[in-house]
Amino acid sequence: MARYNAWQNQSVLDAADTLDDTARNLDRGAFFGSIRGTLSHLLWGDQIWLSRFSGSPAPAVSSIEASADMCGSWGELKQQRTATDQAISSWAQNLDATWLEDDLTWFSGAAKREVTKPAGFLVMHFFNHQTHHRGQVHAMLTAAGAKPDDTDLFFMRM
Repeated sequence: MARYNAWQNQSVLDAADTLDDTARNLDRGAFFGSIRGTLSHLLWGDQIWLSRFSGSPAPAVSSIEASADMCGSWGELKQQRTATDQAISSWAQNLDATWLEDDLTWFSGAAKREVTKPAGFLVMHFFNHQTHHRGQVHAMLTAAGAKPDDTDLFFMRM
């Protein structure tokens, strides 16, 4: 799933690169407004979950509401996306399977309370969250005339 995530993120970044800033920033009615806002939120979500999983630094932006504006520029978003995908891949490659059986406790800004859930369940949420928002971006890109790659797993190079 880490490899799939990196492949699909590169696909939507490449497709979004064919648009100008105006098109990337246009409010298209998604949860986080624009293509850029949704990609920024997705990056934020990946960074916050990775910080919970691995102890890596959490994003500087601390709220879901502010996550759509986390990066100051398109170039910064792309650079952070690539670095975060590399960190996710490294974490996944070095994951101890017994860790997945443990519980993870964190303070959830969304729930406004401390939450405890099985780590394996949270990893599924992590990858499902990526797919959910990337699907929104894929639809927005397609509507804007950009051409992201197919999303089916079997198209991924092994």
